[in-house]
Amino acid sequence: MVSAGTSEHEVAVRVRGLVNRFGTQTVHNGLDLDVRRGEILGVVGGSGSGKSVLMRAILGLRPPQAGSIEVLGRSVSGQGESLQTLRRRTGVLFQDGALFSSLTVRENVEVPIRTHYRDIGSPLRCELARLKIRLTGLKVSAGGKYPSELSGGMRKRAGLARALALDPELLFLDEPTAGLDPIGAAAFDELLRTLADALGLTVFLITHDLDTLYAICDRVAVIGDGRVLVSGPLEEVEAFDHPWVRDYFNGPRARQAKAAQGRRER
Repeated sequence: MVSAGTSEHEVAVRVRGLVNRFGTQTVHNGLDLDVRRGEILGVVGGSGSGKSVLMRAILGLRPPQAGSIEVLGRSVSGQGESLQTLRRRTGVLFQDGALFSSLTVRENVEVPIRTHYRDIGSPLRCELARLKIRLTGLKVSAGGKYPSELSGGMRKRAGLARALALDPELLFLDEPTAGLDPIGAAAFDELLRTLADALGLTVFLITHDLDTLYAICDRVAVIGDGRVLVSGPLEEVEAFDHPWVRDYFNGPRARQAKAAQGRRER
C-alpha cells in the first residue's frame, strides 16, 4: 500500500512482503518499504539488520525467498532485459568504493558506459567520464590516477562519479561517509545534496552517520526485527517507541548531530 498522501506515480521503489534468509537465519520477514521519487531516504538499523541485503535485493543482485520488488514501475526478477534496463537507470556506490585497482579513475568511470552502451566510441566515452569526474568536485587530473594514489575522500568521489556515469534516476549508496573524517564527511554530504537537487535524483542511502541523517535526508527508514520498524521524517522517527530507535536517536551522538544541524540552519 502506498503511504498516505503518496500517489502511485510518486513511488520509485516499492518493496512488499520481502523475505530474505541465509540458511536458518531469517534477515527480512515480510518487509515493506516505499522510496519516493526525488527524495533522499536514509536507511538505518543495527548490525545484522539486513540493510545491505535489502539494497542488493532491490538491485536484483540477490533473489529473495518471497515478496515483490518494483523499481521505477518495473518488477525486479533478477534476470532478463527488464533488469538490464533498470540497471541502466540506477547508479551504485558500495561502501568500499569497489573501484578496480588496475584501472585509472577515468577508466573506472568508463566501465558502466562501455558495458551498457557499446556503440559509444572511445573519444566520447572518455569525455563523458571527464564530465562525471568534474561533477563530483575532483580535478580532471584525478582521472589519470589509480585508486591507490587517492585519499579516502577522493576515492569516494571517484566511486560516485562512476555511479553517475549513466545519468541514473536512482542512486544507491552504502555507508558513503564511512572512514572519512568529519570535514570530509560533511563535504561529501553537501555534494550529495547538491547533486540530488540539481539532477533530480532519488537516493537510497544506507548510513550509520547521524550527521548525514540530520543534514541531508528527507525521510528515514529504520530496519529491525526483520522489517521496517518506522519510516518518515526525522521528528516522527525520533518519537517512535522502540528500544533501538530510542537509544539511537536520543543518545549523546544524536543530540550533537541535532545541535550541529540547528547551527547550520541559523
